[in-house]
Amino acid sequence: MQTLILGAGATGGYFGARLLEAGADVTFLVRPKKAEQLRETGLIVKSATGDITRPDVKLIEKVQEPFELIILSCKAFDLPSAIAAIKPGVGSNTTIFPLLNGLRHIDELQKSFGKERVIGGMCIISATVDERGRIVHLNDAHTLKFGELNGDMSPRIKAIKEMTAEAKNKSIASTNIQKDMWEKWVMLATLAGLNCLMRANIGEIARSPGGKEIAEQMLNECLAVMKAHGHEPGEQFVRDTLARSIDEKSTLAASMLRDLEKGNNVEGDQILGDLIARAEKKDVEVPALRMAYCNVKAYEQRRHRI
Repeated sequence: MQTLILGAGATGGYFGARLLEAGADVTFLVRPKKAEQLRETGLIVKSATGDITRPDVKLIEKVQEPFELIILSCKAFDLPSAIAAIKPGVGSNTTIFPLLNGLRHIDELQKSFGKERVIGGMCIISATVDERGRIVHLNDAHTLKFGELNGDMSPRIKAIKEMTAEAKNKSIASTNIQKDMWEKWVMLATLAGLNCLMRANIGEIARSPGGKEIAEQMLNECLAVMKAHGHEPGEQFVRDTLARSIDEKSTLAASMLRDLEKGNNVEGDQILGDLIARAEKKDVEVPALRMAYCNVKAYEQRRHRI
């Protein structure tokens, strides 16, 4: 499939490099500064799964023709500019595969391009871009999930599955992608809410008085919203997420905390705010989430003032 990836940062660059390694036809849509860096250094990934150096990546700064598959790997707050950027690349047979956090983007993409163009998607990866522009894979998690929002195993989902099959990362064609996306959202909101509210990693919170109880409350609130919207979380997912949230030895911190500590823009509205809005629609009480969201919004005001 002729594939366009919006962005070549930690997420888009990593999975794009894995697809290139497997022989896929991949083009990156990037900003001029990023294009200059990639032309100079190539696309470099450092990973325990296998390093990659691709000096010959196809780069464009403006879309001028349709692509069969467009993978969106931008931050959720950049969605409006992403929609404008990819618009010339969306043809009659284009599939849009978003990797954004939360669920708000699905509605916005469907409004812009039509329900038939958009599939569900998510990824699980911990990676960053170092000072030399290299993508550094931080652990062994590197999963792509994708599927029709109605659960069908359609020809285009089979085609994406075939294209990604030889890549070294894990790829899963899901028949319940909405549940998968909800579960990731619950995990992210729990971890990011805790990290940003306490300005600490999971282990530091768990070792503090009341930390484990607050973590469990945050998770239970997120799960309650998911259930109220008709999606039952898997029992193993609930156990694993709770264990991850109260692990005293953990150094885990959501990327939202890292962005906050660097003074960067954060996905507070998309990860926390939208979840609260959906809780309100179903009369679900979420006091811990509200405190975390208030904290992030106060940070945003202070960030813009400084």
